Amino acid sequence: MNLKQLIHEDDAVSPVIGVILMVAITVILAAVIASFVLGLGDQAQQTTPQASFSFDYDGTTSPSPGVGLYDDSTGEGGDLTVTHDGGDTIADARVDIVDDDDSYAHQFGSEISAGVSTTVEVDNDDTVRVIFTGESGDSSSTLATWEAPNA
Repeated sequence: MNLKQLIHEDDAVSPVIGVILMVAITVILAAVIASFVLGLGDQAQQTTPQASFSFDYDGTTSPSPGVGLYDDSTGEGGDLTVTHDGGDTIADARVDIVDDDDSYAHQFGSEISAGVSTTVEVDNDDTVRVIFTGESGDSSSTLATWEAPNA
């Protein structure tokens, strides 16, 4: 056995390194493709919009029973104006105004951008939330909350 010849003989190194690199590239490529096929790539893009809302309650009005969120449980209520003050523009179909009983009021009726408002009738003991529902419909987030004077 010639030791000098063994040290200089490197014919087998190149094919082994090539095979290892090909396997690594194949695994990485398969992982990237699988993440998009399984929908993991789309889930990262579904985020809750950043928007601020303000509430203006007028307890001097006489709400009609069964209209909006007013259910006449207290005999007192008024009009609540919900205004989008700023932030992301949101599709109207994704936003609902909900009270303690999960009763839904009408939606804004347009694309919701800064300055857009809507008025709903509420009880004077309601807690009202502005809810955003994701595109898939399986997730929701509270964007803003208002508590009535007697809540």
